[in-house]
Amino acid sequence: MTSLLHKYIDREEYDSYEDFNENFKINVPEDFNFAYDIVDTYAEIEPEKVALSWCDDSGDKVFTFGDLKTLSDKAANFFKSLGVTKGDRVLLTLKSRYDFWYCMLALHKLKAIAVPATHMLKPEDIEYRITAAGIKTVVVIREDGVPENYAEVEETLGVTLNKVFVGNEEKEGWYNLRKEVEKASDELERPVYDDDSVEDTSVIFFSSGSTGQPKMIKHSFGYPLAHIVTSHYWHQVVENGLHYTIADTGWGKALWGEIYGPWISGSGIYIYDFDRFHPFEVLSKALDHNITTLCCPPTMYRFFIKEDIDDLDFSSLKHVSTAGEPLNDEVFYKFKELTGLEIRESFGQTETVATIANFPWMDIKLGSMGKPAPLFDIHLINKDGMDCDVGEEGEIVFDISEGYPLGLFKGYFNNEEKTNETIYGGYYHTGDSAWKDEDGYYWYKGRIDDIIKSSGYKIGPYEVESALLSHSAVLDCAVTGIPHPIRGQIVKATIVLSEGYEASEELTKDIQNHVKHVTAPYKYPRAVEYVDELPKTISGKIMRKQIRVADEEKYKE
Repeated sequence: MTSLLHKYIDREEYDSYEDFNENFKINVPEDFNFAYDIVDTYAEIEPEKVALSWCDDSGDKVFTFGDLKTLSDKAANFFKSLGVTKGDRVLLTLKSRYDFWYCMLALHKLKAIAVPATHMLKPEDIEYRITAAGIKTVVVIREDGVPENYAEVEETLGVTLNKVFVGNEEKEGWYNLRKEVEKASDELERPVYDDDSVEDTSVIFFSSGSTGQPKMIKHSFGYPLAHIVTSHYWHQVVENGLHYTIADTGWGKALWGEIYGPWISGSGIYIYDFDRFHPFEVLSKALDHNITTLCCPPTMYRFFIKEDIDDLDFSSLKHVSTAGEPLNDEVFYKFKELTGLEIRESFGQTETVATIANFPWMDIKLGSMGKPAPLFDIHLINKDGMDCDVGEEGEIVFDISEGYPLGLFKGYFNNEEKTNETIYGGYYHTGDSAWKDEDGYYWYKGRIDDIIKSSGYKIGPYEVESALLSHSAVLDCAVTGIPHPIRGQIVKATIVLSEGYEASEELTKDIQNHVKHVTAPYKYPRAVEYVDELPKTISGKIMRKQIRVADEEKYKE
């Protein structure tokens, strides 16, 4: 049995990046629905094919495509009984419970809109999301005070929500998801609507909201097909293998590697529903489950190589990848030494799929994001709106003047003003800056807001972090700019020390001198703060903006 790729692309193999870039095309049906056309198709032709290998600290569960068809049909009928129909928004706060996957499929089958969210939301965050998205149904985990937070918001707003939780016990005013699904009918007909379109919204993700209220990012029913590029050509998932993307389902990265692309490409997915990220345990458990491909943030790879992993069996692992921030050279070389595998970087956003990546036919240039995916006409433009020269830094934009590409979001839900601030002049503006070398490779500089402007110099945080991480005392770090009365800003390093090191003025000077020798001296951190841990998303990505906002208050004098 081959994958279902052949139904949506004319060619699977390419001779070079140039061949791929010029000839790759995705054929999008007028009425594509991932749940029916991928999952249910596998269930019909190969029902025992493994879709999801899931575990937590108490045990393992394996779900075939046949299992997921049945569970999603039953869940769809349960949601129908609550009145959920086409276009209704349903909020899913399910962490990495296996229920997330059949709930997503069920909502797709009803042509309802899934709204994933992290379990770390506070009542004020939940209140904003329910109000802004018009949420009437929520499905949440039982732990961490999550149901109590939603019940509090329901009372505050004076509304009545359909409240559903995942757990074993009963809870007054709540539906028990697994019990309701168990007793629901497994007979479901594919609904037909007169106005059906592959452009209909299927998923809404909230942005991080670190510079104001979060925006609601809309993706269409055609969006999963664009992740063929993400999974087949960047992750390089293996037919009948297991792909592991380490990301909580409340974050956009979950859609990149935990559902759409791997299944279209014929790979199963592996999920470890852990409470807290313990590097050795996470990696060793994944290898014990014979994962074949892995993707996680550079931060996690840094933690992996600091562990005693020399004796782990990496023989099942075929390809590894990373995104979210640039990869440090030391991490690349150490991981390759341990595994023989080269980590391939990529760039993208919650608004997109993998848009710039190190694809299979390309030599890796350490620190480079790679080259553009063929779905997108990508440019770098300067402040005057002109294309940048080789080596010139500019904003990454997508030219959409001749059509809206598959894989790019459909605007911000109920927020035309914010949409127009991002999509204008024939471009989608990413807000990220980079430069391009003479070979067409892109090199990331940072979010435009994160670029540090000190004494006339523009300093990207990642190049300083890379220099810092090559010092043996630095386990983890984040670089930000803080206000300075003369220089405008100075570089500040927030550092987590490796085991065996203690903060001191002597160590600070040694780290500063190290950076001066590794990179241009003007980039060294004039301010250094030592912390026990950095603020991060649940998927391990450093939240630099949170540090910057706190420092603006701390250093404003």
